Amino acid sequence: MKKGEQVLFYHSNEGVEIVGIAKVVKESYQDPTTEEEAWVVVDLQPVKKLKSPVSLQKVKADTRLSEMALVRLGRLSVQPVTESEWKIVMELAGEKK
Repeated sequence: MKKGEQVLFYHSNEGVEIVGIAKVVKESYQDPTTEEEAWVVVDLQPVKKLKSPVSLQKVKADTRLSEMALVRLGRLSVQPVTESEWKIVMELAGEKK
């Protein structure tokens, strides 16, 4: 994740849905809550709340998103999103093109 990139903000416990867009304001650095080197964090800044959250159920039901990492890989904290997938999620959220 590079500084300035936008990301989808996903609630993985309560709601289980994509709820907004954030942007990376600080690239990866050691997670201050652990000394385990594999654990890193990035700092995000909210950009906007989606008009309508996009539930995991809705993502899985849309065949255009069948290859999305969120569908295929499950419980990863950070997952890639293609430009095409981003556009489909925005469509499902009722966002302008």
